Amino acid sequence: MRAAFLLAEFPCVSETFILDQITGLIDRGCDIEIFSAVPASNAAVHPEVEAYGLLKRHHVPRMPESMLLRPLAALRAAATHPGALGWPPARSLNVFRYGPPAASLRLFFETMAYGGHRPFDVVHCHFGPSGLRGLSMRDLGVLEGKLVTSFYGYDVSEFPGRRKSNPYRRLFAEGELFLALSGVMRRQLIDMGCDARKIVVHALGVNPRLFPAPRPNPADPRAPLRILTIGRMVPKKGMEYALRAVAPLLRERPGIAYTVLGDGPLRLSLERLAAELGVAQRVQMPGWKLRPEIVRALAETDILLAPSITAESGDQEGTPVAIMEAMTSGIPVVSTLHAGIPEVVDDGISGYLVAERDVAGLASALRRLADDPTLRARMGQAGRRIIEERHDIDKLNDGLLAIYRDLTNRC
Repeated sequence: MRAAFLLAEFPCVSETFILDQITGLIDRGCDIEIFSAVPASNAAVHPEVEAYGLLKRHHVPRMPESMLLRPLAALRAAATHPGALGWPPARSLNVFRYGPPAASLRLFFETMAYGGHRPFDVVHCHFGPSGLRGLSMRDLGVLEGKLVTSFYGYDVSEFPGRRKSNPYRRLFAEGELFLALSGVMRRQLIDMGCDARKIVVHALGVNPRLFPAPRPNPADPRAPLRILTIGRMVPKKGMEYALRAVAPLLRERPGIAYTVLGDGPLRLSLERLAAELGVAQRVQMPGWKLRPEIVRALAETDILLAPSITAESGDQEGTPVAIMEAMTSGIPVVSTLHAGIPEVVDDGISGYLVAERDVAGLASALRRLADDPTLRARMGQAGRRIIEERHDIDKLNDGLLAIYRDLTNRC
């Protein structure tokens, strides 16, 4: 089985769910090539990138950021590579068919970078905009294979709202298969006009074997309590509400510590809010961490706080991987009734779910768990069982390969 993975960026520290699919399929004998729109924006990479030699499988267009310099670079590329202005690259300049990607010459540089590969069985595009790129690449004859598009959150909730009309109309018509993370997302795609027969719900997963098993006994009630949030510092993660919910506990109880792992455009505003709430000295924000460091952090955590919200832009989550990693580690989750989260966290069983932006509800759930080590242990063990049954990445990668085979056999 040959599969092309189309991504926005690679390697991407925050997208371990895609990395796990790539490595899992390689382990299953698949020939994988990776095509990204841009190179990594962060120098740090997860260990699997090197262990599997993924950069040798990676193809990325090289083009100037400056729009003024791109035409000159395009002419230079054409002169350097005999025949470069052949049929696919020339067609990529058709702005009437391909729109802004053609006008900006991005499509031309992608065509130059991605060409020359023998056909793939599957061209798997991750996130809706990558599906649009994949459709163009296939239309141009650059990449050949059945087109599969996975949706993850913002590409269903926010991205379409930026357009005057449905950006996926042609993709829904010509793509062979669409993967949704949850039943909620499946219904969103149907509402947008996707044929329900083309949609398969394929959840995200984690590897339980990478994470410590839940503690068999409740923690010592006298021990410090550690609360953790993991994610990009963007509006949909709801970190403002996390800080507001945690702050009273931090002020009242010196034995509680709160850490936020991640980074992003809201970092400065979150630091200012922590100062305004009088808890800046009690909140740690050490930035992004690679997976081994996250595993260690989870091993020392008592509660995961993940209060996701629908941002003003419409941006929503899919199903946050951090929640599944915490559950795998036997940690109860305090989160919200948002997107696909209720399909992962069983309210009252593996954690608590409250309404979006409900600071009082978040604080109440935190207090309940903080005061009851036995409850934390019971919910943590339940969470681990849920992950092993529904979200084990090995089982899901077996399922993904079966999806590929079924698609190629019936089309």
